[in-house]
Amino acid sequence: MDIFSLPHLIILLLIVMALFGTSKIKNIGGDLGSAIKSFRQAMKEEERSESPKTGGPETKALEPGADAETGETIAKNLHTKS
Repeated sequence: MDIFSLPHLIILLLIVMALFGTSKIKNIGGDLGSAIKSFRQAMKEEERSESPKTGGPETKALEPGADAETGETIAKNLHTKS
């Protein structure tokens, strides 16, 4: 006999309804649904905020007359910021 057969599931559902009542089960279902909905919205907003070309942080292009920083200068700047 299977542990999750239909008669077992019906009895389990009746016990849960007797313990919690139908209104609490309805509230739990609504809360779970709203949590999933807000999670999906957050995922969509995160996808929109990412840069579509690179998917990473934006970089600045150097102007023709601008001096490029050397690796040592960049390393020092990073070291002092952290």
